[in-house]
Amino acid sequence: MVEPAQIAALVAILGVSVLFGTDMFCAVVMRPAWAHLDDGPLAAATGFMHAYGDRRMPVFGILGGVGAGTAAALAGGAGRWAPAAAAGIALAVLLGWLLVYQRVSAPINRDLIAAATRGCRPGRARQLQTAWDRVIALRASLQGVALAALCLALTLP
Repeated sequence: MVEPAQIAALVAILGVSVLFGTDMFCAVVMRPAWAHLDDGPLAAATGFMHAYGDRRMPVFGILGGVGAGTAAALAGGAGRWAPAAAAGIALAVLLGWLLVYQRVSAPINRDLIAAATRGCRPGRARQLQTAWDRVIALRASLQGVALAALCLALTLP
């Protein structure tokens, strides 16, 4: 029988998997590809990418965080401590990811979005992208850990 905590964990897995896949793609494919662009095209491409991403991706983070928290609470309420702990760990890791995103990535995204939408190119586009690149592997790793913890929450007795 499927329990409510498992449904919440599944919802969280669906949300987190989108973010994990996106961050992995950025770390593995986009980061080395951007290295071949001059500053103008780099600022435009990354700026418009972040303009769309920053508007469209939060729903998946909300699904992941709310789903993980709900799974932890429901599993704990049912006395299923192992799944509750796994979902709680996932939630803590997701909050860590959010902190890295808000403190490092989001301010850089805003600068690149402003440059792209105003048609101007910051002289520091490469510097901004390098700073963004420094945390993408960490972000992908955190999402991967959260995803693994949620899979455990879904499968543990």
